Amino acid sequence: MERCAPKWKRGGEVGEHGRGKQVLLFAGDDYEDLELWVPKMRLAEAGFAPVVAGLAAQTRYLGKYGYPCVTDASVAEVRAEDYCGLVIPGGWMPDKLRRDARVCELTRQFAGTGKLVAAICHGGWIPISAGVYRGVRATGSLGIRDDLLNAGALWEDREAVVDRHFVSSRAPADLPAFCRAMLAVLHAG
Repeated sequence: MERCAPKWKRGGEVGEHGRGKQVLLFAGDDYEDLELWVPKMRLAEAGFAPVVAGLAAQTRYLGKYGYPCVTDASVAEVRAEDYCGLVIPGGWMPDKLRRDARVCELTRQFAGTGKLVAAICHGGWIPISAGVYRGVRATGSLGIRDDLLNAGALWEDREAVVDRHFVSSRAPADLPAFCRAMLAVLHAG
């Protein structure tokens, strides 16, 4: 039985593992380019249907290094029950998005239903603001270490930390381990 049914149709073949299951990724201005695009491509390669949502649908956002991303949907229109997981890239984008009540509510819904919540680098700011990291082993950019600790997370300085359905990594250099962990949690779900 599928944990979630695909709603957003994509062209091309679907890999055997993801079987078209949707995974939500947040985007906004100043996202960390690699931390959005590498997981997005790895998800598609594994057969998942990545859907990028921002504060507005069909909006072009620029990464920190200028790479553009056009959102598929707005956070106001997506429903957590339609997705198998959530991926939160870093950059300065999470500091802006975490101020949006719907972004935090979606994050709480993913966490509360045991679905993947994967955050890399400064992406951890969103689960912090959503209040879902208390008692969770996590890592992130050294710049948010104190924020993680103050939110009740159990800090670990490793390239990828997996605690049940939570996956976290520190920086773009950790993307290979982050993507392996993200996919392992999705495949186990």
